[in-house]
Amino acid sequence: MTDLRKYEIDVVVVGAGNAAMSAAIAARENGANVIVLEKAPESEKGGNTKYTHGSIRFAYNGIEDLKEIMPDLTLEEIGSTDFGTYSEEEFFDDMCRVTDYRTNPELASLLTSQSFEAMKWLHSHKVRFVPIYGRQAFKIDGKFKFWGGMIVESAGGGPGLVEALHDEAKNLGVHTIFNAMVMELIHDDEGVHGVIFKHKGKTTEVSAKAVILASGGFHANQEMRTRYLGPKWDLAHARGSRFNTGEGINMALKIGAMPYGNWSGAHSVGGDRYLPDYTEGFQRLSYPFGIMVNAEGKRFVNEGEDFRNYTYAKHGRIILEQPGQFCWQIFDQKTVRLLRQEYKEKKVTKVKANTLETLAEKMELVDPDGFLKEVKRYNAAVRQDIPFNPNIKDGRRTEGLEVQKSNWANTIDEGPFEAYAVTCGITFTFGGLKINTKTEVQDLLSQSIPGLYAAGELVGGLFYFNYPGGTGLMAGSVFGKIAGENAAHFVKHHEFSRF
Repeated sequence: MTDLRKYEIDVVVVGAGNAAMSAAIAARENGANVIVLEKAPESEKGGNTKYTHGSIRFAYNGIEDLKEIMPDLTLEEIGSTDFGTYSEEEFFDDMCRVTDYRTNPELASLLTSQSFEAMKWLHSHKVRFVPIYGRQAFKIDGKFKFWGGMIVESAGGGPGLVEALHDEAKNLGVHTIFNAMVMELIHDDEGVHGVIFKHKGKTTEVSAKAVILASGGFHANQEMRTRYLGPKWDLAHARGSRFNTGEGINMALKIGAMPYGNWSGAHSVGGDRYLPDYTEGFQRLSYPFGIMVNAEGKRFVNEGEDFRNYTYAKHGRIILEQPGQFCWQIFDQKTVRLLRQEYKEKKVTKVKANTLETLAEKMELVDPDGFLKEVKRYNAAVRQDIPFNPNIKDGRRTEGLEVQKSNWANTIDEGPFEAYAVTCGITFTFGGLKINTKTEVQDLLSQSIPGLYAAGELVGGLFYFNYPGGTGLMAGSVFGKIAGENAAHFVKHHEFSRF
């Protein structure tokens, strides 16, 4: 397929991450001939999916549901684990609660109600899932207990999910072209009819009966970040794929698509202050079990407001607002055993000391006196009569502080002490294109643009201010699958005089 202009293509998918490949597989299994155009080289394929742990949120009613998608679960694992339940209603409530009730209710309802079906569908396409021991469950009294509505990740993490989806798509006959940057949608008054892309320096026009945009948001575009998110966002550390620079959104807006959602918002986390952009292992997400202080040595956020996966995606913005756009996370020996694996890697900006006084001197650009006074105030405010339990919102809190800690409050008084330098990292942006429940892209009159579909991070309206962990992959799978199905249906039931 060296000259695509000679081919009559049913569906073109733009992007090659979870949402894009879900769309490609769904379109292909519904009878469409599919080509995937991926801006990245093959070695960097997968968009932001590749940079995730593969954690995915879905509704389930108990162990029988889980055995459907994880048939490899052993009797020992089942006997030593409290997997609990997570209903569609709980998932929907979480979507509403963490977005301050701004999430689009139709899209959120579709996401939550279709989440388990999407898991079964992924499993049927050879995606393997495993429990997230260690990050989402701690062993207490001999038993693991999962918390926060997220219990499963893809085997091999994000890279494993990417490989599984690409292998399945290839086996089904989907052709993927790498180093292919889509620049423009071919369209007229009747709708979208293909794309123009550049491949190895050559501009190529490919006709298609439907186009699915799934090329991510604009987190890797400093100009767009600053224009839409505001001042200082050009200073944020860019996580994830370096190829998510907003072309998919812009080319749709150019033909009259409706911009939609939280354009000033983004998934932003705390991570290592000095790691280069687009580096894996950036996140530092065990903050609920310690404290965070800024350059003045002061706490500035409620580290124990909720389970980590309901707060981590908004903390980056808060850190960006601190003096110098950084903070330090501090832990003592009571909780260092609970730190996630990313704290134990080689590329970690860390200081360690036997005393708080020495630690204060080692934390770069932090006021030592301010820090020591803050720790003293914090320690005195901890309700030590309430038992500490990392698996539940234990209510072990502070009292009398300007910035309270609601759960998991432990005194910082047992050395050696550890501190980690952290800054803001942006993962993906929340603003994007307006779609309906068929994933058809809407125009400025809220009418569907014929032949144009969208899924993944360039869809607006799902997330505002914050984000429940693991929902991005699920949204990509649910809406990618729907986009592929509907694009294939569109191809079957419309006449195309251009071909």
